[in-house]
Amino acid sequence: MSAQQHYLVNIVPYSSDWSMEFDKEKERLLGILAPHIAAIEHTGSTSIPNQDAKPIIDISAAVHTLLDKQIYENLLSHSGYRYIGAFKTGRHFFAKEHAGTRTHHLHIFPLEGFYERNELLFRDYLRAHPDFVIQYGKLKRTLAEQYPSDPEGYTRGKTDFIQRVVDLARTERGLPLLNVWVD
Repeated sequence: MSAQQHYLVNIVPYSSDWSMEFDKEKERLLGILAPHIAAIEHTGSTSIPNQDAKPIIDISAAVHTLLDKQIYENLLSHSGYRYIGAFKTGRHFFAKEHAGTRTHHLHIFPLEGFYERNELLFRDYLRAHPDFVIQYGKLKRTLAEQYPSDPEGYTRGKTDFIQRVVDLARTERGLPLLNVWVD
């Protein structure tokens, strides 16, 4: 598989296997990262029933204290995860691949404010509002056709929808509105 194919945007129908895959990976990560992990959640589109998604399991892990990336790199060194970057302050991002294809994303955040993070609010709002799941699925399929080899363009195309849903979720919970690209 070429590097270009590696990053193709591939949206597939929802699979109930995704939650089982998360459960397996959660147990592995708890064994590797204990005692650092305070909470671990299945996030991203694969965590939302009936949501079409890229078949990559997103995992959000809260740690008591966010340590230097090198500590997590060392702990995860034999697990298939590699450090990708921070992208935003106050987090670490790792990816796992199998046969040259990404299978998991691991986001590590500090515990403080973890359950008020936009990623979890977005997931929970879509789980509670299936009509948004349908809209989001249509948008994702359209964007995947427009940006098949441009993951950044695909992500930018989702921003307005994600912002609208996060605003609704934050308003519903009495939280201040935040730009989805700022943590």
